[in-house]
Amino acid sequence: MGITHECDYPASIGDQPRITASRISHETMTSAEIDHAVRSQLDGHGSIYDLDEKKLRELQPDLILTQELCEVCAVSYQTVERAARSFAADVKVVSLEPNTIEDIFANIQLVGELTNRSKAAGELVNELRLRLEKVRARTGTISYRPRTLMLEWLDPPFAPGHWVPEQVELAGGDHAFGKAGQKSVTTTAAEIGAYDPEVIVLIPCGFYKEDIVRQLPAANLPEGWNDLTAVKAKQVWATDATSYFSRPGPRVVDGVEILAKILHPEVFGFPTDDEAIRLSEVRA
Repeated sequence: MGITHECDYPASIGDQPRITASRISHETMTSAEIDHAVRSQLDGHGSIYDLDEKKLRELQPDLILTQELCEVCAVSYQTVERAARSFAADVKVVSLEPNTIEDIFANIQLVGELTNRSKAAGELVNELRLRLEKVRARTGTISYRPRTLMLEWLDPPFAPGHWVPEQVELAGGDHAFGKAGQKSVTTTAAEIGAYDPEVIVLIPCGFYKEDIVRQLPAANLPEGWNDLTAVKAKQVWATDATSYFSRPGPRVVDGVEILAKILHPEVFGFPTDDEAIRLSEVRA
């Protein structure tokens, strides 16, 4: 078995050979620098990832899981398929492209079928659905749904897409700032100001809480940031985007549960420090 450079969950997979690498460093580059590097590479039809074709060939896989959902998130499908065909014409290359929570569940079922784990996959999906229903049942009776801004990138700011607006709705928040099932897109200070969020959750794609805290001092936050209701009320939070919001896997349900605690602690209790950090001083 081989994994990507970003595969870090569960911890038991850590010893598996890694067949991809990123040319972008979250540790040394600011949000603006990362955005510029990504746009420069992709506009020039390049890639921000490297694929170790030699190692891939040595592994001799009969199944390769990849994606075409986002060209920024992983090695492109075309690159993977071309490399796979170079050493084995009959290798199965499957692209997973979920846009919604239901799509994620369907992908889990599909991977279960492809790996002869259909029963386990079905049991997992059933468990995930039950957890979502428990949250939905409790938020369904809540009349107050705070205006919630999920920032999928800091500089420039990105409005949420794909399954994130669904997560907000399930957790009892107003999900108007974002398009469910569609790509995340850049937004503006004017749009953010007009929405005037009551809660802001920072979920820059691929970042952990520690990455966000490290990036914030150098981030060029939108004009008018300090006047936003959420900032004045000190309702700005950071959570592990890469664990609970960026990756289309089972932990998106954890993300819903964490969001419910952020938005409605009076119902769900406050999130632990491991789940989310309340940033008391985030000034532009």
